[in-house]
Amino acid sequence: MSKTNWYPEIMYEEVEGGTSSKIPFIMIPQEHQMPHLLYVFESRETGDFEPGPNGEELPIIEMDLHQYADMAILKNKLSESLYDEVRVSLGLEPLRQAATKGSKITENIRKNIQERSDSK
Repeated sequence: MSKTNWYPEIMYEEVEGGTSSKIPFIMIPQEHQMPHLLYVFESRETGDFEPGPNGEELPIIEMDLHQYADMAILKNKLSESLYDEVRVSLGLEPLRQAATKGSKITENIRKNIQERSDSK
């Protein structure tokens, strides 16, 4: 892996009508890998202003640092129960429960596709 400085850039794909996708992506150079942890600043105007260098009013911005971890790494490194605690703390269901629901959704999709194919 290269030791050059590289910083991930979060991007959004443009879709039809000039809107952008809701799920961002990061282009990873071949010699690098996806970061295990991303740091993102939340930037929010406070509603207050301060004088700028030329006397103009500039909005005061609050910056709050957030960290986002790769769930695949947590899944591989944590016990199943601890990983489920992390999932629940983030508002997700425990993994087995979510997987069971996902399997049911997939099965319903397959049935619908099969029914449509049979009716043709």
